[in-house]
Amino acid sequence: MPVLDELFSGDDERAAAAAEQVTAVCLPALEAALAGADADARWWAVAALAHLGGERATQLLLKAASGSDADLRAAALHGLGRQAAPEAIPLLLQALDDPSQYLARLAADALIAIGRPAVPQLIELLEHSPMAGARTHAARALALIGDTAAIPALFRALEDESSLVQHWADEGLERMGVGQVYFKP
Repeated sequence: MPVLDELFSGDDERAAAAAEQVTAVCLPALEAALAGADADARWWAVAALAHLGGERATQLLLKAASGSDADLRAAALHGLGRQAAPEAIPLLLQALDDPSQYLARLAADALIAIGRPAVPQLIELLEHSPMAGARTHAARALALIGDTAAIPALFRALEDESSLVQHWADEGLERMGVGQVYFKP
């Protein structure tokens, strides 16, 4: 198949153009590439899956996002954001606490792309996670999603021990038009 020849050509420009042209007919070849030993082919398979969409592509992205290869995980998290697939929410929430801030940020960006379906779980994480990094990413995601259901949680987050959580809570409230100036006596 010419599009797959281009995708796995080893030329990044040709592969990037081909990733946008992949169709569902290519799914078996993409799945085989993901299971293969060629790291470059695995990465481009994930990039193509992000453009493809659909339940099977999402499942393959979820599997890649759960693996140990950080580059592949990054591509998969980005792909899940492109697809804005609500079924990715649990995995993305777990990734908010990734030791790699880059991967955690990609997960947060994917949750922002998913939008309102992610809000209840983001509020839960913001209010109950012991990890400041995860709370920061949750507050940022809630701020940028802008769903008014998050307003009470964002007000409570203004008292968080993390100044980054406080910043994103304030930013979110401002964006929703309910920011206030606070004075401590």
